[in-house]
Amino acid sequence: MHKGFLKAGAIVAALAVMLGAFAAHGLKEKITVPALVIFETAVKYQFYHAFALLITGILYAHFTFKITIWAGKLFIAGIIVFCGSLYCLVYFQTIAADKYNGIGAITPLGGVFFITGWIFLLLSFFRKNNAAV
Repeated sequence: MHKGFLKAGAIVAALAVMLGAFAAHGLKEKITVPALVIFETAVKYQFYHAFALLITGILYAHFTFKITIWAGKLFIAGIIVFCGSLYCLVYFQTIAADKYNGIGAITPLGGVFFITGWIFLLLSFFRKNNAAV
């Protein structure tokens, strides 16, 4: 399982670099400053959690608990929900003229996934054996 998190982390990081470059070179002139800030926030959090996935993959070799696996899964869910909803929000604000601003309402759920993932990763350090959690 740890290789899956390592692969996912590398892919997510590569996508973050591509999206960041796209924002810097392709979007800067085409969207509003507030929309660009939202897009950059999504890229930033995607990058942070790409590193979280890499860390989880490395640590899983030493902390082989179900809670460690759940941490990685929650990081992936957070990237999809938090970052994905922000990317969609910028897209809809730009293309659909604020018609779908409600998509931002699910962004905090992605934040909860991130927070829970970090807490689960922390809890995996306190496990004494390979007991299922």
